[in-house]
Amino acid sequence: MSNFEQILMEIGEFGLFQKLLVAALCIPSIFLAFDLIGQVFTGMNFPHHCNTDWIFAQATNLTEERQKNLAIPLNDDGKYESCEMFTPVDLETSEAYGVNATTGCINGSVYETPKGASSIVTEFDLVRSTLRGPPLTPQLLLCGVAAAFSPNVYVYMVLKFLSGIAVSGILNTVFVIGAEWTDSSKFALCTIICQSTFSLGLMIISGVAYLVRNWRILQLVLYCPLVLVLGLFYLILPESARWLITHGKKEEAIKEIQRAAKMNGRKVPEDLLNQVELVERSKRRSMLDIFRISYLRKRALIMSYIWFAAILVYYGLSLSVDNFGVDIYVTQFVFGVVEIPARLGSLLFIQCFGRRISQAGVLFLGGFACLGILVIPKGNVSMLT
Repeated sequence: MSNFEQILMEIGEFGLFQKLLVAALCIPSIFLAFDLIGQVFTGMNFPHHCNTDWIFAQATNLTEERQKNLAIPLNDDGKYESCEMFTPVDLETSEAYGVNATTGCINGSVYETPKGASSIVTEFDLVRSTLRGPPLTPQLLLCGVAAAFSPNVYVYMVLKFLSGIAVSGILNTVFVIGAEWTDSSKFALCTIICQSTFSLGLMIISGVAYLVRNWRILQLVLYCPLVLVLGLFYLILPESARWLITHGKKEEAIKEIQRAAKMNGRKVPEDLLNQVELVERSKRRSMLDIFRISYLRKRALIMSYIWFAAILVYYGLSLSVDNFGVDIYVTQFVFGVVEIPARLGSLLFIQCFGRRISQAGVLFLGGFACLGILVIPKGNVSMLT
């Protein structure tokens, strides 16, 4: 097979074609932020307490505050418990002697939501469900749109899981196809530029979620434009010439190469194109080769561990913006703003210190920052934020 790097040099290593490609790949990154972080708002947990209708049925003249006093215990902060209530007894006993025995919410919860607002937590009553816990795994695409019509939380989870498969595919495409059509010296630049628009998506979603408080409508607003964008991309994005060559599609690969050269105002010599040879099926590589070859296996295991650790911390913070004690919409917007210089600054670090030192440095810095949170006094919201 002809050296693709040599063909790339003839095409132009970072001409108009590559620049437009990188600009186009920035768009999906914006929508990926909607899916990956949208759960913060579609799964928002509003203030709530156990339903006290059992005591209201015995005395309809009681005020709401009096119902709470008789039916719901106080926590250490002097506020009503969210998921506990006193064991139901008759009203006379409750008023005369009080009740100490508590239980979980028996008849569901009452949510203090603004007018017109809702989330999957309030609609499916997840605070008392066996499904309560960390936010559900986030995901995308047509299943993301269909999730807006979920009749119950189980259908919602299945659709979100399926859309997660689409997220992985889009994310990998953004990384790979941009890198394949550019010179190796531009890999970091292309990747960081594309990922920086993810931060723009984080800022946009805070404004959209502020305006659209109903989770079903929000789900549609976030995902419907993405379906149109991806449909358009299917028609205009170039295929990977390397992939076409390795899969026996020489003519299609040559067409993609000539298309790129034409946009860059270049022309690839015919003799160079004629040297393109198809890879024999027996010589094709598979995913298993990563683990058969020692140095690839070592790199894959190390990078997988680093990716797991980084993502665990990143999404642990990003999906917990409602725990910082500041307005959730403002916090989300600030998260997006600070990410832009952080992402762009990483390019400078890579250029000055190389990948290894930059990678290790930011991991240590992030780790120490997370450990530093442990020394912040509980309840000191301003310092924590």
